[in-house]
Amino acid sequence: MLRRVVLRFARDRKANIAVIFALTMVPIVFLLGMTLDYTQAVRKREQLNAAADAAAIAAVRPAMLTQTDTNVVKATASAVFAAKANLPGLTATPTPTITVTDSGLARSITVSYTAQSVNNFPSVLGKQTWQVAGSATAKASSAPNMNFYLLLDDSPSMAIAATQNDITNMIAFTKNQPSYAKNCGFACHETRPNNAAPSSTNKDNLTVARANNITLRIDLVTNAVTQLLKGPWTCPQAGVTGGVMQCMSALNNTTYKAAIYTFDYALNTIQVLTTPDSAATKINNIQLLTVDHQNCPIVDSKGNCTYTTDYGTDISKGLTDVNAVMPLPGTGTNQAGDTPQEVVFLVTDGVEDKLIPKSGGTCDANATYALPVANSTTLRCQQPLDTAICTTIKNRGIRIAVLYTEYLPLPTESWYNTRIAQFNSPTSSTGTIATRLQSCASPGLYASVQTGGDISAALTNLFIKVASSTASLVQ
Repeated sequence: MLRRVVLRFARDRKANIAVIFALTMVPIVFLLGMTLDYTQAVRKREQLNAAADAAAIAAVRPAMLTQTDTNVVKATASAVFAAKANLPGLTATPTPTITVTDSGLARSITVSYTAQSVNNFPSVLGKQTWQVAGSATAKASSAPNMNFYLLLDDSPSMAIAATQNDITNMIAFTKNQPSYAKNCGFACHETRPNNAAPSSTNKDNLTVARANNITLRIDLVTNAVTQLLKGPWTCPQAGVTGGVMQCMSALNNTTYKAAIYTFDYALNTIQVLTTPDSAATKINNIQLLTVDHQNCPIVDSKGNCTYTTDYGTDISKGLTDVNAVMPLPGTGTNQAGDTPQEVVFLVTDGVEDKLIPKSGGTCDANATYALPVANSTTLRCQQPLDTAICTTIKNRGIRIAVLYTEYLPLPTESWYNTRIAQFNSPTSSTGTIATRLQSCASPGLYASVQTGGDISAALTNLFIKVASSTASLVQ
């Protein structure tokens, strides 16, 4: 009897699932607890990585890149990390390890951490916490302190009317001028037009232009410099007033200074290096070159012409003379003993019109020969810029930014056709004049604008390109 009961129990398969479930509960609970705690730890790591990213970026913002005390940089990164890393489910807010590496203007910040995520099933895993760790690295180059030397062409060619409509009007308003100045789109400035004292019936073309509100290219250059140094400029940095230079200085937390020079046959000092606000007060002193009368730029003490041909644009001399003014550049950091970077801003139409010695003087091989005689010892040379001086300046570590106000083709004008056209072909944007100026400029710092174009926008964009800096996460 007992034997049959035992055998029947052994053969009975009812409730096996309960036994199997009971046997598998232990690993199921273990795996479920481990999964939940691991998932929570991964989420905490993602949140802490975001905190490390924010801390690293905060330490390479423009305002921090000028900070030379690494303890201040570390404290800033630590504060940002702590504010974002104070998360529930951690044993404590982790203290990050922050590494600051500076190399010139470049800074690299690494923020690393180790934290303990509290487990919900400590008995299952056999430990109270799950360790998580991570890091973030950000790199940036600070915008350097810079000195800007504005070198502006004020020669007679910058007296051309600014737009095609202005040119048309200028030609119409000069229809009653003497033959040499009649029907002319240029507003040349003469002390004694037609070799006589000025009067109501003897006016130079500049007087005609001003009386009829004709805008000249030199006016557009002056407006561009005003926007750069004075404004008003809409600046995203609250509380900042002034021009583009003041705005970028505030955004980059840098110090900028500016000098203004013009050039014709010589270098003219408008304002030596100073603050942008102070330089702005001298903008009205930017004026066209004044000559005595046509084919007589300069007279001697007796009123006789020193030279008997027009000239007045020596770009090479302008660059040479401003190069003598500029010191060797530094890297532009705020480190003790460092000095600002040096930048030349050249604004010109790119054609030299200067005197060279009859004996030993050189002019471009493609210039039109024979060269016009200026007096017994000199010749008049018209040519694109010889870039040798540009190389000299750049070899000193000084950058050159070039704004080319494109030389206007004048296909109906005989002097242009015989003297300039060969340098302005096939177009004013691609001819020798343009390519020489582009070669003069430092890489990426060349811009051009045609007649009627927005010189203010072109100069502003060129300046912003020089002054901009960026920061990025690299890990």
